[in-house]
Amino acid sequence: MQVIHHPEEQRFTLAVEGHTAVLEYTRHGDTLIFTHTGVPPAIGGRGIGSQLARAGLEYARQQNCRVRALCWFVSGYIERHPEYQDLRA
Repeated sequence: MQVIHHPEEQRFTLAVEGHTAVLEYTRHGDTLIFTHTGVPPAIGGRGIGSQLARAGLEYARQQNCRVRALCWFVSGYIERHPEYQDLRA
């Protein structure tokens, strides 16, 4: 399973068994604002949301961006993974 970044749509996706999970963001200057993570129930509980969050945060780091997590899932992911806390705006 590979996370795919769609910069023109400002989202990351991960397709699994015919279902698509998504992490949506908006970019304001050097800040990425993560607004929504959605994982269909049929593929929930497999760490797919975490894969999306990690991909989004790694992208932010590569782009030298700060992060605001309006999405509760990404916010919680950052709390549980101190290696990403330095990205907070």
